[in-house]
Parts: sequence; C-alpha cells; structure tokens
Amino acid sequence: MTQTSIFIIRKYFALSAAILGAWIVAAQAPLHAQSADAGFDAYVQSLWPKAQARGVSRATFDRVTAGLRYNSRVVALDRDNLGSPPSPNTPIPAFAPYKARHVDAARINGGRRVHDRLLPLLARIEARTGVPTSIMIAIYGHETAYGQVTGSFDLPEALATLAYEGRRRSLFEPELIATMVMVERGVPRDVLKGSWAGAFGYPQFLPSVYLRVAEDGDGDGVARIWSSEADAIESIGAYLRNAGWRAGQPWGVAVNVPATFDRAAVANRLTPTRCPRVFERHSRWRSMAEWRAAGLQPVSGRWPDDDVQATLLEPDGPGRTAYLLTGNYRAILDYNCSNFYALSVGLLADEIDR
Repeated sequence: MTQTSIFIIRKYFALSAAILGAWIVAAQAPLHAQSADAGFDAYVQSLWPKAQARGVSRATFDRVTAGLRYNSRVVALDRDNLGSPPSPNTPIPAFAPYKARHVDAARINGGRRVHDRLLPLLARIEARTGVPTSIMIAIYGHETAYGQVTGSFDLPEALATLAYEGRRRSLFEPELIATMVMVERGVPRDVLKGSWAGAFGYPQFLPSVYLRVAEDGDGDGVARIWSSEADAIESIGAYLRNAGWRAGQPWGVAVNVPATFDRAAVANRLTPTRCPRVFERHSRWRSMAEWRAAGLQPVSGRWPDDDVQATLLEPDGPGRTAYLLTGNYRAILDYNCSNFYALSVGLLADEIDR
C-alpha cells in the first residue's frame, strides 16, 4: 500500500469520525432539551389537582399553561439576585448613596406631577384608607417609575420556571396557581406580564397579593392594576391599611442625635424572626416625649405628638442624620422589607409634599 493510499484512508476515517461525532452531538442536544421540556411539562401538568382545589376550571388551567416553556433566563436572574447570604459580620453599606439614587430630582418632580394630576382621586383614596396621598405616590414611583417600568416576562411562565427549578418552590408554586385563580375570576390571560420574580402591574403585586388586597378604584368593577392608575393606587392604599397603617401619624421623623447619647440604654434586646438584618438595626420603642427628653432634636424643628411610639435608626452611623420610625414605617416594610426602601419611600413622600 502506497503512502498516498494510507493518507487517503486515514483522512477518510478521520472525516467519518468527525461526521459521526457531529451527528451524535446534534442528536443529543435536542434529546436533552426535549427531556428538560418533558420534565417541566410534566411538573406543570401535575399541578392540576391543586389548581382544581382552588376553584380553577380545566379550561382555565389549560389556557394559562398552554405554551409555557422553561425559561433559563428567569433562573439566572433569580440566582444572581439571591447571591450568597451575607455574613453577620458583613458591613451594611451607607444609606446616603442609595438615597441619592432613589430620592432624586426625576422621582421628586415626576411624583409631584402625578400627585397634582391625580389629586382628587388621591384625596378620595386617602379618606377611605387613611394612607397619605404622597406615600401612595412614592410607592408607585419606587415600584414602576410611575407606571413606566412594569416588566415584560410572561408571569405564568416565570413562576412555573421558578417553581420547577425547586429552590423556592414553596413560594412560587402557590403564586403560579394564584395566576390561574385570577384568570378564573376574569383577569385576561394576556395581561399577565411582569417581573422575572412574578410581581406585576403598577404596584408590582405578586398574584396572591392581588387576590388578597387589590381594589377597584375607578368603579368599573375590576381591579386593573396593570392599566388603571386609580385601581393601582387604591390597591396600594388598601395594602398599607391592611398592614396596619394608622391615619394621622407620620412614617417617621429625621433627627439629630446628641454626641453624649447612650445607645446601649435603648439597644434592642429582641431577636427578630422576620427580616433580621432589617429589624435588628432598630432600637427599643420609646415615645416621642421620651426621645425628646433624651436630647434628640428633629431636623425640621417639629415633633410628632408626644404619645407616638417610635424606634431609632441611624442608617449612616453615629453623627449623621438619624430617624425615629413609627408603626407606619413598619407598614412600608411590610411592602418591601428593606430599611433603605422604606426610608426612601418616606423621604420621597416628604419631598412630594413640599
């Protein structure tokens, strides 16, 4: 056999092996995808008994789940968002940079315009809920930039993906079924668009929250929080009212703390079970009269009523602006359990009121 013949044979076998390998890879990839899709589809279909128990018809179940696909982008966003749990010794960043980004001229001016445009409606909602008009608008601004950014993910698909992924199934599976209940009660399937984490509409409610507190603010019989500002703001007010908002009390007051103040005397001795890194930063509860007697001074020069109870938070540490926070601040935390979020909502509301 000549060298040329040997070369041709080797080249033939090499080419055949390459073609065979490429064929195997091409064949396996669709099979793997089909397997993943089959597992996802089987999981979604397994939810039918739970949906049926919530009053969902088979027609609605099929309408909501038709065409759902596993969305790897949703899972990636979820993992990026959760990250690694912070160590108890991890320093908490300063509030001032967050405040500068979230209580900025665009949100303040935009909030004032929306507030003025909707003032008659807002006044009626405040009369019904007890929640100040500016607080409702501040949450509207923080959640969706006054309705401009509401999310474009298909809600059932995002929730089904997160539930199937399994790490937080106990949270997302009930929310997926809640979307089916919404459709069963008349919410159009095609309006179920929102964030990758399942929040939707102008107030960014989870489906279960929509079912629990959403209210009709414009009198048409449907709480269309995805398209009606009246419904969205009425629902924000209802949420805060249900979370314990007390009419006539402020959310908090900015104060200066004297250099001689004994922080150990008011340190919180309780171990919070919910949002520990949020609540462990708060002091014990004291009346405004007691805080005044301890030498604290309001930045505005005005004190709330003496009997109003409040906790102390120094988000940027001693020597910087601190805040006395009332039970109404806790209602904002119920909406989003973050001190920075709740503080910026309150401060934006104050700016809208000016």
